[in-house]
Formats: sequence, C-alpha cells, structure tokens
Amino acid sequence: MEGMNMNMKTYQYNDAGQTRSLRSGYCGVRALVIATGMAWADAEKHLKTFTKNGKAGSGALSKGIYKDDYDAALKALGFVWRSAPKFEGRKARCADMSGTVIARQSKHYTAVIDGTAHDIFDCSNKMVYGFWQAKGA
Repeated sequence: MEGMNMNMKTYQYNDAGQTRSLRSGYCGVRALVIATGMAWADAEKHLKTFTKNGKAGSGALSKGIYKDDYDAALKALGFVWRSAPKFEGRKARCADMSGTVIARQSKHYTAVIDGTAHDIFDCSNKMVYGFWQAKGA
C-alpha cells in the first residue's frame, strides 16, 4: 500500500450488472462481483450460504450482511483479511489500496481497483477499516 495519490481517479460508477434496486443493500454482493468477475447470481448464492442466521436473516442480502458472515464467505473463496494501512494524521481511504480488494467501511463494502472505488455512489472518502485480498494477489 502506498500513500494517497491526489492525481488519480478515486471513484468509478459500477453497478456490477445489478438488476435489483440500487437504493440500498447488496453492497457485499456488488463488491464481490466486481472484485472477482463472478456472476451476480453465483455471488448471491455463495453469500446466502453464510447468512442464514446472520443480519440477512433467511438470506435477504438487501438488508446487509454481518462482518463475520462476509469474512467467512470470502475466506471460503481464498481471500485473506488485511488491516488498513496506517498513516500519521489521517485514516486510510480507498486511494491507499493497490491491486483489487474488497474494502470494509462503516456499514459498507466496496470493490477497490488500484485505489479507485467501484460502486454505485462515491464512497472513496469513507475511512477503510481493512480489506480482503485474494490469496497470492
């Protein structure tokens, strides 16, 4: 991870081919689809197997997914959790990420590709708590 490059683009609209309402929910599915290239239906099916007793209740991903459930789902796909980089005087942001990762932010997950948040709204200035990276990436 490197310091924030102020000349780079920090946000790219990307709905990952989402066919459902873009107003709320599904950020975990969308981030997974963008980061892996997985089909939307396959990503939903995979995540639902980890949310039966979590925030999503019976797998209703539009209501969100608990961090622990999402973590387990990504680990099953070979992702590794990494803490956000530390900086003096500021928090980590999407622009600090390199490669393709799924960043965890406050009540949100987003795909980040080379420092650019790919999502349906600009979340690039939200603090990044940490991120999942494909093993070996």
